[in-house]
Amino acid sequence: MERRRSWAESWAPIAAGLVVGIALALGAWWMMTQRGGDSGAAAFDPGPVHVHALGVDPADGALFVATHTGLYRVGEGEDTARRVSDRHQDTMGFTVAGPNRFLGSGHPDLRDDLPPLLDLIESSDAGRSWSSVSLLGEADFHVLRVAGERVYGYDASNDRLLASADGGRTWQELERPGPIVDLAVSPLEPTRLVAAAAGGSGAGLFESRDGGESWAPAADVVGLLAWPTPERLYVVAGDGDVLMSADGGRSLRPLGAVGGEPAAFLAASAAELYVALHDGTIKRSADGGATWAVRSTP
Repeated sequence: MERRRSWAESWAPIAAGLVVGIALALGAWWMMTQRGGDSGAAAFDPGPVHVHALGVDPADGALFVATHTGLYRVGEGEDTARRVSDRHQDTMGFTVAGPNRFLGSGHPDLRDDLPPLLDLIESSDAGRSWSSVSLLGEADFHVLRVAGERVYGYDASNDRLLASADGGRTWQELERPGPIVDLAVSPLEPTRLVAAAAGGSGAGLFESRDGGESWAPAADVVGLLAWPTPERLYVVAGDGDVLMSADGGRSLRPLGAVGGEPAAFLAASAAELYVALHDGTIKRSADGGATWAVRSTP
């Protein structure tokens, strides 16, 4: 009988896909530099290349898509992602912190005279412009999560998990169970975390009840996370299976499947979920992950 792959094994092809996506993005950036110097990025638009993160702006309900080649917006009634501005910054980490207020991280537009690592940046105009908050040139957050004034970030360039209690201006390094794939914060307790880790202490879900000072194994699952309500922690595994936990990740039950390999995941509410696939397709579920339909295409 064929052995069923573990959740950790099912995530391995996604990690490889991330490497391929980065290579494709670098190729797109190289092409831009060959087309007209400083004006090349404006003259050549590769479109959304590899989605890193998703967010819904409570100001108008629009879906925002953070990619290697910039930030895109899908408005109500639209089915195509449109570029927010002429900036092509590689927005790696991204989260919506409030109406029209976003936090991000990544790498600058090639036309900008900035260090290669933007670290924590902030927009107060729904992504049209950005300003530096902290750690410019020092870190590269691939995961960002906000709980009030508390911000958590996984700095992939230095393999470290950081936390800020003042909106991202100053940081403290935390323990981490291994290289972080994703992180979720309890909607009730900003110091209760669940992390999906791909190595270190072992691949799987880990829980912290002290703001990341210590971790305990929770489940043998690796995937993308969303925690919209206390009793609904969602996981999308590398093969696209959707699971839900009512106890912070210690036990999970299957719900459905997204029909592809996930690149980014978001819970806009307890029942409204979004997933971006590696080909740029974004799908939406209105029934808590049981069924999925295409929301937008690249």
